Amino acid sequence: MNHATKSGWVDYSEMMNRYDAALPDDLPVIPKAVGEYIQWGKSYDIQLYMMYSFKFIHSQGFKKLTDDVESWIISSSNAFARAWLLGIWRVEETGEIVKLEEEVRDD
Repeated sequence: MNHATKSGWVDYSEMMNRYDAALPDDLPVIPKAVGEYIQWGKSYDIQLYMMYSFKFIHSQGFKKLTDDVESWIISSSNAFARAWLLGIWRVEETGEIVKLEEEVRDD
């Protein structure tokens, strides 16, 4: 891939391809503990609507689901759902970007 010519100009089509491959400007920002909750839910193939059923989640053994995490999810349900659906978010405390990778299971 040639990012620039000798004159310093970038080919327009290459620039647009790089722009299209870049991350969205408006990634959801979520607390680290909420991200861990999403990662746990995705690893067990739990449906999004069940992730709002905190009694069910407690019964499944997820120990990190604190009252603070539950409160954040309820008050920021749109950000939670976007992070879940996109599979990518920015960690509130660190600014780190977390991107879930597709897992292939051999079940």
